[in-house]
Amino acid sequence: MSFDQLIKALILGIIQGLTEWLPISSTGHLKIAERALNLTLPALFEVVLHVGTLAVVVIFFRSDVQKIFAALKRLDFKSDYGRFVPLIIVGAVPTMAIGFVFHVFLEDFFSKVSVIAAAFIICGVALCSARVGKEKADGVGFSQAFLIGVAQGMAVVPGLSRSGLTITVALLLGIRREKAFKFSFLLSIPAIIGALALTLYEQFKILATSSFGFVETAVGTVVAVIFGYLALKLLWKTIAREKFHFFAFYCWALGTSLIVALCLGFL
Repeated sequence: MSFDQLIKALILGIIQGLTEWLPISSTGHLKIAERALNLTLPALFEVVLHVGTLAVVVIFFRSDVQKIFAALKRLDFKSDYGRFVPLIIVGAVPTMAIGFVFHVFLEDFFSKVSVIAAAFIICGVALCSARVGKEKADGVGFSQAFLIGVAQGMAVVPGLSRSGLTITVALLLGIRREKAFKFSFLLSIPAIIGALALTLYEQFKILATSSFGFVETAVGTVVAVIFGYLALKLLWKTIAREKFHFFAFYCWALGTSLIVALCLGFL
């Protein structure tokens, strides 16, 4: 076990935990952290982080997940929780389609620091626009689920936040904040499982060659789960208090700082 590697794993775990659920793009932060720390995120570490991320959502929404599975077991798609099943499927379709196109054709371009910086600024604009949404719908319809799924798919771009875009779109569509919050994260479950499956498929052969050992990977993951759970609770509090758009200022500041750092040759 290397102390230097342990510190890096700890830093990456904190970044993943905080930024995965706050509307400030975990992928964008991890890309910048990798560059700043001069490392490539090990395949095994990335896989385990996905598992930790999934665990946070399931734990936080455990009651809802249990009720959805109970409805699915009964093939009940008409109750409040049963309707989540087809809605999540409808939302997952555009997410998968956009993710496939991005992964095959656009990933290298959108991994550039200049593009990530611009994406952070755009994300801030999106978050700020959430203020104009008028909450009037108590539930999510199929057309709304599809549009939220499109937003989730667009968030594959580093710098664009998944939770930020999906909740913003839901609020702009007039969905009440508690419903927007819940649907955004329930919709994330198949997306996380898909990302995990893709990583396993593509990098299975090199999982055992991770530069992080068991201790570093375990520490990073535990830290990510703890900070992720706290971040999810913080996000709900900001939404409940109508402060969701405040995260826009952070995105603008970070995007602008990255551009300045690039111009000065620091990145």
